[in-house]
Amino acid sequence: MAVAAAAAAGPVFWRRLLGLLPGRPGLAALLGRLSDRLGRNRDRQRRRSPWLLLAPLLSPAVPQVTSPPCCLCPEGVHRFQWIRNLVPEFGVSSSHVRVLSSPAEFFELMKGQIRVAKRRVVMASLYLGTGPLEQELVDCLESTLEKSLQAKFPSNLKVSILLDFTRGSRGRKNSRTMLLPLLRRFPEQVRVSLFHTPHLRGLLRLLIPERFNETIGLQHIKVYLFDNSVILSGANLSDSYFTNRQDRYVFLQDCAEIADFFTELVDAVGDVSLQLQGDDTVQVVDGMVHPYKDAAAAGDRRPAPDTWIYPLIQMKPFEIQIDEIVTETLLTEAERGAKVYLTTGYFNLTQAYMDLVLGTRAEYQILLASPEVNGFFGAKGVAGAIPAAYVHIERQFFSEVCSLGQQERVQLQEYWRRGWTFHAKGLWLYLAGSSLPCLTLIGSPNFGYRSVHRDLEAQIAIVTENQALQQQLHQEQEQLYLRSGVVSSATFEQPSRQVKLWVKMVTPLIKNFF
Repeated sequence: MAVAAAAAAGPVFWRRLLGLLPGRPGLAALLGRLSDRLGRNRDRQRRRSPWLLLAPLLSPAVPQVTSPPCCLCPEGVHRFQWIRNLVPEFGVSSSHVRVLSSPAEFFELMKGQIRVAKRRVVMASLYLGTGPLEQELVDCLESTLEKSLQAKFPSNLKVSILLDFTRGSRGRKNSRTMLLPLLRRFPEQVRVSLFHTPHLRGLLRLLIPERFNETIGLQHIKVYLFDNSVILSGANLSDSYFTNRQDRYVFLQDCAEIADFFTELVDAVGDVSLQLQGDDTVQVVDGMVHPYKDAAAAGDRRPAPDTWIYPLIQMKPFEIQIDEIVTETLLTEAERGAKVYLTTGYFNLTQAYMDLVLGTRAEYQILLASPEVNGFFGAKGVAGAIPAAYVHIERQFFSEVCSLGQQERVQLQEYWRRGWTFHAKGLWLYLAGSSLPCLTLIGSPNFGYRSVHRDLEAQIAIVTENQALQQQLHQEQEQLYLRSGVVSSATFEQPSRQVKLWVKMVTPLIKNFF
């Protein structure tokens, strides 16, 4: 009903918002682009516009959540339908959903999907690495683009890549230099957008050095899309994410509406991003406010859905906070006897999330990286102290759990695997009395301050009644947790858990930046 109201309001809704934002050029530019897309999509026949459905994300809606039933209802009406009052709901067959388990599987699937793409390849990531595996991915894109030109009936294949400006421009050899050959050879088919947070500008931009400027805010969405199939993940386009950095990945095959939604999301962010040119300069889209200079196939017969996909977007710089609202509501409504498995590569929960974990009734098993598999372990300079800062945050949280007598209900576990790092994030929800999860969250957010307040994030909630898909999700969770050890008081007596005094002192000051 909220969606229908937004659709009916149409351009009036957008114009009203734009009129309220004279001092917010970044948001006004984004809303302007969305407004244009809304108008273009109004005449689409027999299908819903993704941006019409996205309109409620920008309204100050609060979910009207009533006490959920104790189990999934019959007739396919599930207990999480309140989410569709906030975001689009896509019903699919569980046969179209596949959970991946390893970096190698993720890498091979991406290359295979690029090779068979005919219409579009859309990739959103923090950055693209510069090693041989990343080059292999670029070569795969080049080969597919070349074939599209040589085909008997030339295709209209388009490649759109969205990265973060600061992370993608780091060093002399970087994401931009990796993609320039593609851009120069296929200028009509390739678009490379580099999002630059509007919060990094003026004197702040001049004073903060490279690497540290990334703490102000990033493009952190990870979506990999090939024609009508989508991979949602927390993994970046870098060699370790293809080999020995554990993450999570779900493949949504032949889901046209979901693919359309994420294509337009990436396009809209791209429209308020800097555009990479063939000479390695960047330009803005016509009419866009510069981020840091002057502030001036419907009708197909398909199986009945038994699985529902909800895209959850978090862009706090643009006052979009749907992922935060849905996550908090899920944690609030998890009843006694329910089990929540929550995992993050960087344990730095927001205060709101911590309060909900400690104050609600469900059982929690929280999986985090041991210091040795933290991505910053062994880094040079100040960055090398980041794993110790996470240990300090972990110990403080564990102490609070103990002081409240919640050790049986809230359990911490540390992931460890020789030669690997850990980057998996997400949530699995098991209803009371159930041995299989009915809901998972998967995507880019880490449940920390930056994910909620600074970066651009996207994940999906998958709700399923299909036992085979529930089993896939359960096995994914088990495989991650099997490589972990339970945290106890003795854990913090180990030499690797000793935190220097200066790290303890600065952690409260810097925890909101990593």
